Amino acid sequence: MVGIIGIITIFVMVFGGYLAAGGKMGIILKSLPFEMTMIIGAAVGAFLISNSIAEVKHTIKDLGKVFKGPKWQNEDYKDLLCLLFELIRLARQNPVAIEEHIEDPENSNIFGRYPKIIADKEATALICDTMRSASMNYDDPHQVEEVLEKRIDANMHHAMHSSHALQTVADGLPALGIVAAVLGVIKTMASIDQPPEILGKLIGGALVGTFLGVFLAYGLVGPFAAKVKAVVEEDGHFYQLIREVLVANLHNHATNICIEVGRQNTPSHFRPSFSELEDALKSAKQHAA
Repeated sequence: MVGIIGIITIFVMVFGGYLAAGGKMGIILKSLPFEMTMIIGAAVGAFLISNSIAEVKHTIKDLGKVFKGPKWQNEDYKDLLCLLFELIRLARQNPVAIEEHIEDPENSNIFGRYPKIIADKEATALICDTMRSASMNYDDPHQVEEVLEKRIDANMHHAMHSSHALQTVADGLPALGIVAAVLGVIKTMASIDQPPEILGKLIGGALVGTFLGVFLAYGLVGPFAAKVKAVVEEDGHFYQLIREVLVANLHNHATNICIEVGRQNTPSHFRPSFSELEDALKSAKQHAA
């Protein structure tokens, strides 16, 4: 909703201000189809050249994040802490019993209580792989921590591709606008023998290209890239929390301490209070009983 409001605000303020200053939309509307064809067409072509089919699909899919916002919300962080609490507690009480849950999470009654988490393949794999490493009795927990860090960094790098691709398009749009404007000037020079009122419209139409390139770059595509980046970084905290809790477990801290480490590492605007988390953990214990 905020994204839609932002887009509406951009158009109302830019074109509303233009009209309020006495500008006329006729010349813009007349040139718009041709200038848009050149600028948008060239931008899309450049985007396709610089990205694979998988990357193109990934970027198009990630555009929805501009309007949807972060995937993980307050309740999801609370559910994650409860899930990790149940898994760690079971692993310490019965190391054999935990295997069925981490080897087949889709059919696990523990994972089954948290459908949104189990639907995320990477979050589930991160938990299960790390719990499996813990069951191997690693002599040095720092080895697992390093592997987790590299894995999360690699996933973050991949997730950031959409933002980088959009920003590259945004950086190129002003130059493509100049290309369209130059072509408009070339067209105008072919009509140099026309009276000033006709030349004025032709020059104005050529300048629409420069305007569109800059407007699209800094008014739409650039902000889209920034928003996708912000959402990816926000969702990245979810996976960082998994690492913090499970690494604390590898260091053999008490289960409640491991979960408190996770709570403290939850982003402040999603962080449950101590009492809220205690109530959620009590509920999780009742379901497990």
